[in-house]
Amino acid sequence: MKKVTIYTDGACSGNPGVGGWAAVLEYKGKQKEISGSDGETTNNRMEMYAVIQALRTLKESCQCLVHSDSQYVVDAFNSDWVTSWQNNGWRTASKSPVKNVDLWKALLFEMGKHSVTFVKVKGHADDLLNERCDKLAKAAIEEYQKTHGAKQAPEQ
Repeated sequence: MKKVTIYTDGACSGNPGVGGWAAVLEYKGKQKEISGSDGETTNNRMEMYAVIQALRTLKESCQCLVHSDSQYVVDAFNSDWVTSWQNNGWRTASKSPVKNVDLWKALLFEMGKHSVTFVKVKGHADDLLNERCDKLAKAAIEEYQKTHGAKQAPEQ
């Protein structure tokens, strides 16, 4: 089974707002960059979508080491929240509906094709591939805003 290293990131201009996602996939020293955007989303959805799209890019079953600065995504799997949510009918321990169920289900589907391990990385801490994903995600937002005349984040 091929071993692929994946870095992902998501960003949002406003939350919710215009969002961007990106991933860098690395195999045997070669890299592939992918990115995209959404007109109305949240940062968590973009973080999740980056992982989904990275896994969809793979043409065969692989052993994947996914690096993410999203505590939300990493803990969902490393702390096994997802299993609890599924067992509770997609409800949290406090019985409220789990957010982003559509993407959790899509992510689980894609993960079923691969062996996936998640690693938490610190964002904006000089991790070159994490920083690259951050730049690609932000560039996807800018491109969306240019082509769609989209909303800017509100002034703080």
